[in-house]
Amino acid sequence: MNFKDNVVILTGASTGIGEALAHRLAAGGACVVLAARNAQKLEAVATDCRARGGRALVAPTDVTDEDECRALVERAVVEYGRVDTLINNAGLSMWMKFEDVENLHSLEYLMRVNFFGSMYCTYYALPYLKQSQGRIVAVASVAARTGVPTRTGYAASKHAMVGFFESLRIEVEDDGVSVTIAFPDFVASGMHTRSLGADGRPLGHNPLQVDKIMTSDACAQLILDGAAARKRQVLMSNRSRLGQWLKLIAPGRVDQIAKKAIEKGK
Repeated sequence: MNFKDNVVILTGASTGIGEALAHRLAAGGACVVLAARNAQKLEAVATDCRARGGRALVAPTDVTDEDECRALVERAVVEYGRVDTLINNAGLSMWMKFEDVENLHSLEYLMRVNFFGSMYCTYYALPYLKQSQGRIVAVASVAARTGVPTRTGYAASKHAMVGFFESLRIEVEDDGVSVTIAFPDFVASGMHTRSLGADGRPLGHNPLQVDKIMTSDACAQLILDGAAARKRQVLMSNRSRLGQWLKLIAPGRVDQIAKKAIEKGK
């Protein structure tokens, strides 16, 4: 992994996988532009990044707002003069059956965060990434490869995200821009505590067995290794590797694996 002096825009940088990515990038000497809604948390992450030897710029951003995504990219260019890497990491999940949804706006909001947020940032960063022959990273989910119970809206948004970036990869290949799609399985990132419940509010607790799933730091390392090598995709668990092949010959078995994973929370 070599991101020394690389100008990296990182969304969802205030907690979890994003925070771990920021720390690892800073330790490698990157110039990180940290984006999330919570300015106070971003400042804390920026302080840690500078202590690790990197440069850090705090850019509070709501990725569901197109104008804020444009301003994020413009600020990075004003500060550093270019963009080398865009990591679309901001995301939101859910933990409810579709029939229990009390307000369909919750599912619409998931799409705005997970899909449109990534699309907005990519649209405004792309001209600069073409100039630098840079990298685009999309942090999707294993749920983007198959159906997962209690994740209907989340899986839909991540499927959309993958379709978009797989198509974009073909479009920008001749410009020297790589597109890496990461597929995390369950990660102890705090994301599930913020997952939307049936009432559209954050759960406030983590239903997963945190001690039996991947850490945010381990996930961040795999993502950055894949991005550095300009890989097409990064699969992070044996379950996801098996699932992509098993789905071709025994799709019903994959459904049962997904159901069991949710029931056990690991």
